[in-house]
Amino acid sequence: MSAEALQENVNERTSREVAESARETEWNRPSFAKGLYLGRCDISLIHPHPASFYTENDDGEEFLTRLTSLLERLDGQVIERDSRIPDEYLRDLTALGVFGIKIPREYGGLGLSLTYYGRALMLLTSVHPSLGALVSAHQSIGVPEPVRMFGTPEQKREYLPRCAAGAISAFLLTEPDVGSDPARMSATATRNDDDGTYVLNGSKLWTTNGVIAELVVVMAKVPPHSGGPGGISGFVVEADAPGITVTHRNAFMGLHGIENGVTRFHDVRIPVANRLGREGQGLKIALSTLNTGRLSIPANCAATGKWSLKIAREWSNARVQWGRPIGHHEAVAQKISFIAATAFALESVFELSAALADSGQKDVRIEAALAKLWSSEMAYRIADELVQVRGGRGYETAASLKARGERAVPAEQQLRDLRINRIFEGSSEIMHLLIAREAVDAHLAAAGDLASSDADFRAKAKAAAGASGFYAGWLPHLVAGPGLSPRSYSDFGRLARHVRYVERASRRLARHTFLGMARWQARLEHRQVFLGRIVDIGAELFAMAATCSHAKHLQGQGRREAGDLAEVFCGQARLRVEQLFTDLWRNTDSADYKLARSVLDGRHSWLEEGILDQSEGSGPWIAEADGTPLNAPDLHRRYR
Repeated sequence: MSAEALQENVNERTSREVAESARETEWNRPSFAKGLYLGRCDISLIHPHPASFYTENDDGEEFLTRLTSLLERLDGQVIERDSRIPDEYLRDLTALGVFGIKIPREYGGLGLSLTYYGRALMLLTSVHPSLGALVSAHQSIGVPEPVRMFGTPEQKREYLPRCAAGAISAFLLTEPDVGSDPARMSATATRNDDDGTYVLNGSKLWTTNGVIAELVVVMAKVPPHSGGPGGISGFVVEADAPGITVTHRNAFMGLHGIENGVTRFHDVRIPVANRLGREGQGLKIALSTLNTGRLSIPANCAATGKWSLKIAREWSNARVQWGRPIGHHEAVAQKISFIAATAFALESVFELSAALADSGQKDVRIEAALAKLWSSEMAYRIADELVQVRGGRGYETAASLKARGERAVPAEQQLRDLRINRIFEGSSEIMHLLIAREAVDAHLAAAGDLASSDADFRAKAKAAAGASGFYAGWLPHLVAGPGLSPRSYSDFGRLARHVRYVERASRRLARHTFLGMARWQARLEHRQVFLGRIVDIGAELFAMAATCSHAKHLQGQGRREAGDLAEVFCGQARLRVEQLFTDLWRNTDSADYKLARSVLDGRHSWLEEGILDQSEGSGPWIAEADGTPLNAPDLHRRYR
């Protein structure tokens, strides 16, 4: 069956059904973040700060020491200048075991925890973000993680030792016309029962690590066949297999050393033994891999916060204007306060999320998604504020600064590099929808046909009767809670008032979610901006709770000043939360949507007059998936 035939009749409902079928619906372990959206702030799930047996792992500390020694010899500006990570850097990282940090020791890896893996990513990112992207694309979502989670014993023995030994891998899902809507996927893997293979055809876009990968995980549609219904499936593929061509190496505004490209597959034969899991299980594998894989971005963002704070502090003491260091002027001091408080919160969110995942006792689906969403947004704000603090020097490149004899601070580069984190592994808009779906899941389950646009009046009436039972038991507990008692959470000391606020705001958030459900019912899924604000409130509350827990943990280790950082962060976060609550019901959403539709209809195209668009005529908005000639040169590069 052709790719075109597979894409026929792909409409909004089909896309939603495909995405919904891949969603994990069971909740067998508790989740602090999910509880926040239901008005249940169970602080015992995150306090005392969770710790796994890895926390004081001597092997982890020893590895970080060796990694630090290696990275001190690497030059991030060489990567920036050449837009490539030198092969000798890759060999040094391989020798140290960086490509097997999380791979179990029985397969040749270091067997370290998510916590130590994230701390290693912080170090790598501080040299150049392309190093962090390289390692996280390989180990968070590349071959090691899905094989570890879903591979057969034979697949684990075959691929995990190779990955730990430096066989860099990539994860190939996105296509020229397919982003977050997998129902439109056109890459196919056709079952050939005669020789026990699948025949892979199609093209994949934005293949991070794809230019140098030895192994790739490819998602493709298996057409229905005599042996089964097919469906989107995952395969481990040798990158040098006949029929695979890297047709283009992409260049971006940031991450100049990233090996990201376009990979084409033409009649590539894949043994059935290389399929991961069952046919049709591909999206489930991808989403399960991302549950913890997304934590690599919060780790990278935490590194950003730390570095930005260091630069802001040193520069603001050195730069004198109007007789005082600029950091002593209130306008700059406020920015330094934001950077410091948010840097601490970024580290807290990562450390808590990673510790929860390492413990294995909690479901961290929402925690990881919130950590990715919130961290990517706040880290970018930090980077923007650092550029402002640095002034003209913040806009100047590190190479230019160095050439004229000043300290080579790559503030503008950080701003460029960080921008992708709001798009990587689910854009902020998609993350809002993904988290919102989980946040309102209990309401949708209770409402049943009441929340379905396809149900008739009789079905909705029956659903309303059933929903009343759920809400009769749920709504009363949203009226009062421990957040109303001034004695609650007293073990947090002066931070207790912020924890009480989180508890009260959690119940308030649940009430507003219920009001939205009651008002819009089946149309709630289309109120994406409203749902986005619901998610953002929960994200801020999660960050506040994480920061209080982390501060209390550090205070127990002698870092008493951690409370100062948490105190200021929570004060800043509370202001953002209150504004979001106000914006839920007082906004211009309807007017914005109406204006956007009229813009799309061309009614305001006159406003575009008076400019020249140099991009016109340069190519189509979306290239054909298989438009590259079969004899195109292969840009795949070997690094070892």
